[in-house]
Amino acid sequence: MSTISPPQVTGGRCSRRAVSAGFRSAQAVPLRLRGATLGALNLFLTEPGGIDPEAEAVVQAMADVATIGLLQQRELDRAHAVEGQLQRALQTRIGIEQAKGIISERLGIPMDAAFALLRGYSRNHNQKLHDAARDIVSGALPARDLA
Repeated sequence: MSTISPPQVTGGRCSRRAVSAGFRSAQAVPLRLRGATLGALNLFLTEPGGIDPEAEAVVQAMADVATIGLLQQRELDRAHAVEGQLQRALQTRIGIEQAKGIISERLGIPMDAAFALLRGYSRNHNQKLHDAARDIVSGALPARDLA
């Protein structure tokens, strides 16, 4: 833990506001996990000199809880991002499969040949595969135009 008293920080706008609000010292407690610092828990005190030594254990416990909360939120955010990516990939794949089925039925060709036509069309027209599939499914691109 590190303590900064007003004489050392009075030059900054934040410190001037803190002093005018009645704070006389600040203490920063690192939020650490396995040697990596994730941030800091900042305490603003109305008395100079920092926190009492007997309160340090409580402050460290608060910092540890905050670290756990940050890590859990990061993991939750990561899980949501992966979930979104998987959902988009699934929706894209569903659209491609639907387009293959439409092409196969309309042109009377096997599914692998339908996919080859769709893929060739998207390449020749510099279009993403899922966009061409969407156009087939919506009817904006007739299957006969692929051949």
